[in-house]
Amino acid sequence: MTTALIGILTVSDRASRGEYADGGGPAIRGFLAEVLTSPWQAREQIVPDDIEAIAAAIRGMAEAGCCLVVTTGGTGPAPRDVTPEATEQVCTKILPGFGELMRQVSLKHVPTAILSRQTAGVCGTALVVNLPGRPKSIRECLDAVFPAIPYCVDLIHTGNPTPPRLETDPDRLVAFRPK
Repeated sequence: MTTALIGILTVSDRASRGEYADGGGPAIRGFLAEVLTSPWQAREQIVPDDIEAIAAAIRGMAEAGCCLVVTTGGTGPAPRDVTPEATEQVCTKILPGFGELMRQVSLKHVPTAILSRQTAGVCGTALVVNLPGRPKSIRECLDAVFPAIPYCVDLIHTGNPTPPRLETDPDRLVAFRPK
């Protein structure tokens, strides 16, 4: 089985300057280590809240062969929160259902979830998923959307003779694939 390359992109002005420790990237890595049983390798990067830097990082991860790029941070309404705009800039297809489900799940925990602008899309042959910045919210959102991610990656790689295959631990999270 081929080792899947997964991009983990933290978007934060302060973390990119080293002013505080990134909590989002490690939360994503921990979730993936807990859920995935197939071989995978992370490609991690921290960038400031800058639309061009975010877009370049997503594009670079996709071009490097990442089948999945998971971002954290920059999804709120503040002026510097531009991750969804960068994602939309580099994606040829937007998958709004991801954001809809993440907001629905998050609303069970905090009323401010309606302020979140997470989205997802396809950049080259990578699925890009925007997550919030808080580790607790990252886990809640990934628990909600990850069951659809392996099949989405399969669909994006239709026709690829050696597609990446993301397998999950069914005791932790069951990925949906039609029979």
